[in-house]
Amino acid sequence: MFKKILIANRGEIAVRIIRACKEWGISTVAIHSDVDRESMHVKLADESICVGSHQPANSYLNIPAILSAIELTNSEAVHPGYGFLSENYNFAKILEENNIKFIGPSAKHIQMMGDKIQAKKIAKEYGLPVIEGSEGGVKNIDEANKILKNTGLPVLIKAAGGGGGKGMKIVRNEKEFENLFLTAKLEAKKYFGNDEVYIEKFFENPRHIEVQILAGKNRVVHLHERDCSVQRRHQKLIEETPSPILNDTIRRDLFERTVNMVKKIGYEGAGTVEFIYEDGKFYFLEMNTRVQVEHPVTEVVTGIDIIKEQIWIASSGETALEQKDIQPRGHAIECRINAEDPSKNFQPSPGTIGMCHQPSGFRTRVDGAIYQGYKVTPYYDSMVCKLICHGRNRTEAIQRMNRSLDEFIIEGITTTIELHKKLINHEKFVKSDFNVTWLDKEKII
Repeated sequence: MFKKILIANRGEIAVRIIRACKEWGISTVAIHSDVDRESMHVKLADESICVGSHQPANSYLNIPAILSAIELTNSEAVHPGYGFLSENYNFAKILEENNIKFIGPSAKHIQMMGDKIQAKKIAKEYGLPVIEGSEGGVKNIDEANKILKNTGLPVLIKAAGGGGGKGMKIVRNEKEFENLFLTAKLEAKKYFGNDEVYIEKFFENPRHIEVQILAGKNRVVHLHERDCSVQRRHQKLIEETPSPILNDTIRRDLFERTVNMVKKIGYEGAGTVEFIYEDGKFYFLEMNTRVQVEHPVTEVVTGIDIIKEQIWIASSGETALEQKDIQPRGHAIECRINAEDPSKNFQPSPGTIGMCHQPSGFRTRVDGAIYQGYKVTPYYDSMVCKLICHGRNRTEAIQRMNRSLDEFIIEGITTTIELHKKLINHEKFVKSDFNVTWLDKEKII
């Protein structure tokens, strides 16, 4: 097992990793920017080191500075969390070349599955159904028009190297196709340094289902599925497990095919394979080669600490789990609490937190890094914490989430707590009668 791990991240996920390391008896090093000196992850780590200024490019994405921090602190391994460098294969490759363990898959697998076009080809090769559309990147508008004729409208134009809704355009009208195609390419270049896009059939009423996997050299297990269909502009707001809409036959098929693909490509570590689900059929969307924001819902129903398992796999090369060990119990829901004002088109709400009371009680978990006096800056992602509630069934999980949201007090900034109260009490959420376009179509916010 490692003696010292550097956490190449900040905020709640850095705190989450430090907690797992402490339980393993592993020393931790926190990196931080100049504005994050008083952050919770810095306070909790055994050591801390400033790697640059508040701009992410100068600190949390500053590979030379992070490598220097690794050398100065004699760290043996790096946990990247999610975001920032977690899916940067160049960073993983540099660590590999310097005999520093990257707690995640190999650089080869990050590159392989990070390219959405290549990932789609791999998924298809190993038996996962894929969405109809272009076989690879679409170079120009003439090629794009040929694909449009084959698939028909509506279509989705997506950046090959991206995510989070950037470089993504829905086309419902042929007249707007060319303009949106060129706009998607420009956005892809701006955000990901690669203007390659691909085109696929757009689903009007899909659910977003994902399968959590843990893979060692000789064994791959799944930790069942999550339903992440409550989204706004492709950004997840609420996640839950199990999905209320899948039956056991579909689940079994989904799990078997997913595990088979992950085995065949020789993947190691934690990962999530994402799918679009509509009309009883699922289609491969992408694979995230890191821990997900929503991993806690899986943890509370399975009783498995995914971060500790990531560290164990990185250290030993194998998962200690067998499929028969994984028996989910009950239902879990997670609400992402963001420092945003929903009444002002989700405008970020930086500021200093005044009174801060976080909910607790039976089967209630808060993953965060906030405290009274903590300064929420405008430089990073606006999520300040996650509230996770576990019940014997979905109804009880919703009831517990209601109670917990009522207990949550964060003064000094505007948050999405009140929005979550509206969402989980909405008739469509209670009945699970929604899809990923629900919030973009209905005026709930």
